[in-house]
Formats: sequence, structure tokens, C-alpha cells
Amino acid sequence: MDFDWKAKYDALHSTFPTHKRRPVIGITGNFGDKGCELAEGYYRSVLEAGGTPFIIPPYEDKDALLGVLDHIDGLLLSGGGDINPLFLNEDPSPQLGSINPRRDLPELLLVRLAYDRQIPMLGICRGIQMLAAALDGKLYQDISHAPCKHESECPIKHDQSLPREYASHRISVEQDSTLEHIFGGNHTLFVNSFHHQAVAAPGPHLRVSATAPDGIIEAIESTEHKSILGVQWHPECFILRGDRTMLPLFQWLVGEASSFREAIELHERILTLDSHCDTPMFFDQDICFNQRDPRILVDLHKMTEGHLDASIMVAYLPQGERDDESLRKVTAKTYQLLDGIEHLVVSNSKHIGLARTPDELYQLKAEGKKAIMMGIENGYAIGRDLSLLGHFRRRGIVYMTLCHNGDNDICDSARGKGEHGGLSPFGREVVREMNRLGIMVDLSHAAESSFWDALQLSSVPIVCSHSNCRSLCDHPRNLTDEQMRALAERGGVMQITLYEGFLRRDGQATILDAVRHINHAVEVMGIEHVGIGTDFDGDGGVPGVASASELINLTRLLRQVGYNEQQLRMLWGENFLRVMREVQLNVDEN
Repeated sequence: MDFDWKAKYDALHSTFPTHKRRPVIGITGNFGDKGCELAEGYYRSVLEAGGTPFIIPPYEDKDALLGVLDHIDGLLLSGGGDINPLFLNEDPSPQLGSINPRRDLPELLLVRLAYDRQIPMLGICRGIQMLAAALDGKLYQDISHAPCKHESECPIKHDQSLPREYASHRISVEQDSTLEHIFGGNHTLFVNSFHHQAVAAPGPHLRVSATAPDGIIEAIESTEHKSILGVQWHPECFILRGDRTMLPLFQWLVGEASSFREAIELHERILTLDSHCDTPMFFDQDICFNQRDPRILVDLHKMTEGHLDASIMVAYLPQGERDDESLRKVTAKTYQLLDGIEHLVVSNSKHIGLARTPDELYQLKAEGKKAIMMGIENGYAIGRDLSLLGHFRRRGIVYMTLCHNGDNDICDSARGKGEHGGLSPFGREVVREMNRLGIMVDLSHAAESSFWDALQLSSVPIVCSHSNCRSLCDHPRNLTDEQMRALAERGGVMQITLYEGFLRRDGQATILDAVRHINHAVEVMGIEHVGIGTDFDGDGGVPGVASASELINLTRLLRQVGYNEQQLRMLWGENFLRVMREVQLNVDEN
């Protein structure tokens, strides 16, 4: 050993520092006779994979746990004793092993909080069981409780006495799984085994990606395109012996952690705007916007977790009757919803501000606050009274969607009966007045005839705040390539939405479909004319990007398919705000 530590210190500072920040991987510590401890293989494996290991002792201080999550880029759940079955609403079986009473609760909280924050996770042995337990799965307290699925090959011995750095049995890897990709397409792996508890069911958020010959689950991973993986064996033991067979697991974790950190840092530099959310639809349920409310997809916690700076909340009005009394009621409802948005902001003024202009959005971000803008979804709100547009603009709305699912007095809807053949004469007055007042014209939900009329008539660019590509999903609410090209030629913007029915016509839509629509829109229109309008709380949200908390996943995936920082800046709001500036600068004060 070289004891000249000062020479090493001098060497670290002998040249200009050019080292790149390595992803920080938090590793849960075990408990021994003298307190927190960690087997060497865990941190050695992280180091060899290119990460910086950080040991997380077991403690229940919630502020400290949250502080740790703010500073790590990935989470490695280490092995150890059995999980207390009381946390799974079960009583202990006679085969239950030793329990460490100080580990379970902190780690259950860590996993669930890391899941909310999209932090990449790898669970090892006890760690795979902790993932399942925290994410609504089930465990076998002892493998003897598991039914044998392959009579000719079971049971096999899972708790063996040979040294841990040697393989003891084989496992089968599922096709098209993360685990298969990590190991280069191999469908058989040779692993060690030192456990008697096992995953009985992975739960709704995870799926099985490898099994032992007797059917025991050996690996699980996310069903939601998240960076979550659990393995039942001890890969770190191989690496201590110099066997690099299992190093790809740790390289995967470090790589995902690096992608996660880079996406967060990008969000810190750019403004992220969701151009359409329907959270006000839930105001009558007494939602708690300053808490992580399970009833809504957008709240302060989820905006923070997903690193979303701003959202345009709309007063949504379902299309109804158009007699005088119905129109009076719908206008009153519009005022009520706008009042609710303002009340939400005032009630949380330490953390949120109401913005009316792009400059105010950037100012709120500089102050460390989230921003809310207001819009109206469905021109039904104004009935046949043009003067209401001025009232609503003074309230702060930035756009109005001309119609919803049904024709109104302004125009025909994509889901209507073609009453006007496009814009009505009143609708033409509405578009001109919106231009004059500086209100963006939104053509999502409009029939093609209404789209073409408004595009030709408007003196400033128009927007589609939450629409997708019809060539990829043949739905009348989506835009044809011809519409998309024309919208771009007139300087407008199309905001890709996350509603399943507008992403694909068959099967389960996911975040991959959202990226597919973004890619197609960029190819047809150019990067300058595409953005993101989620439709959260209005049926928007798909696996991988199911709430505001998961929007960082969309950025990660867009970076992976090749979008650079400037392009992401444009997609995440700059394009939409360019149109907003132009519309607001066009205001006629007369």
C-alpha cells in the first residue's frame, strides 16, 4: 500500500479538473451487530460500472429520506433479512427467517418515493422482494409455499452452501424483456442462489422477466417503461471474484441513472409547459392541490416530481343545449371554474403563480415557483355573446378551444353533425375578435371544415392545444398530414396529447406511441411547430407518462431517440409561447 496520501492529493489537483460528474447510486445499508453495514460487492460493482456509491442507512426521518432522494440518481436495494409479513397484512409462517425491524419501513418508503420520482432502481435478493412489496405485489414467506409449476424439474435448491461467487442454477429470461436486452439477447443465465423468500406475484406495476426451472420468479421489471429491475440472485458476488458476467446489470443501473440526471438538469435550464390539462374538472371533489392527491394527475407534488414548470388549466364545458337558459348557465359555470383556478393559485401562492404572458412564466420559474395559465375549452362558454370574450381575456385566459364534442354556435365539431359547414357567421366574428383581443384560437376538437375556415381567416397563427396525427391513429379528432403542413406554413403549433384513443386504435397505447406521434409531427411540420399538451385529468395519460410526475420520462425517451437540448426546449414550450407572443402582440386596443 502506498502511504503517501499527500502525493495522491497533489495529483488530483495537478491539472485543470475535467472529470465528469458520475451518477450517484444510493445503496441501502444492512444492519449488523455494530449498526449499519454493507457487503463490499455492492459498492465495488457500482464503482466498476462507473457510478459513485452512496450508502443509505436505515432510518425513518421523512425529511432526511426526501433529502437523499433529491441527491441520488439511482437506487440499489441490497440483500439482507426477511421482510416483516405484517407490512404485507399477513401473519408470520413457521418458515419465516430473521427480520430486521429497522430496515423494512424506511425501504418501503424509499421505493415508493423513488417510484413517484422516476428514480431508476435495481433490487437484489431482498431488494427484489422489497420492490414487489412496495409496489403492490405479493411474497412467499418461504419458497415451500410456492406451488410447483414444472413437476419434472422441481423443486430445486435455492439456498445453497457453495461459495456465493459461483453459479448454482440456471434461469430462463423472457423474450423482449429489459433483462434480455441487458444480457445481449441471452435467454439462459447461470446465477447463484441464497434465499428462501421469493416473489409470489409482481403486482400491477411490474412483470416477471426471468424464472427458475421450478417456476420461482428470479427477476421482475417495470410494465410502465420505467427504469425498475429486480433480481433474486446476488450479481455483486461474481464481480468480487473478478467474474464480469453480471457487470451489465450495474452498468444498466448507472446508465439509467445518468440519463435520469441529465434529463433533470436539462429541465432546470429550460421552461417546460403543458399546454392543456383538465384538473379544474375535479374542483367539485374538494381536491388537495398541495398534496399528492390520488384523484388527480396534476398537483404540486406531481409537477415537482416530473419537473414540470407550467400548466395551462382549462375551464372545460361539455357541449349541451343552446337555448338561452342553458347558455346562461354555461357562462356562469365558466366563471365558476376560472374562479376555482384563481383560488387554487392564491391558496398556494408560496409555490404557484398565475401567469398571463410568456414573460411571466419565465419570471415565476426564476422565482422557483410553478406557473398556471388559464384557458377555456369550448366556445360554448360565450354562447352567442361576443362581448364575453373581452371579459374572459381580462380574467387572464390565453386561449379558447372553439368547440368540443358537438357543434355549437361558433363552428362544427369533429364529433358533430356538420351544422354550419365550418365556421358559422358568428364564428367568423369570434375568430376576428379573438385576434383583436390577443386570445389564441385553438382548433383541437374542430371539424376539418372549421379548421380550414379558421386557418384562412385568422390574422395570426392558430394552435391545436391537444391533438395527434391521423396517419398514425385514424380518429376524426386527429389532424391529417395536409392539415399539419398547412398549420405549420401559417406559423401555428400542434401539441401532441397523451389520450390513448388519439394515440392508437388497437391495443394499449404507451409512452412509445406518444414519441411516435411527436416524431411524425416533427417530420411533417418541422420541429418549430410541435409541442406537448397532455390532456391530464381529461383522460390523458398512458403507461410511462401517466401523470405529471412522469413527464421526465418523456424527456428521457426523447433524448434517447436523438432530440438535442434546443429541440427539447422548443417542444417543451418555446414553440407554443412563440405563437402566444405573436398573438398577444397583435392586440388592437380600439
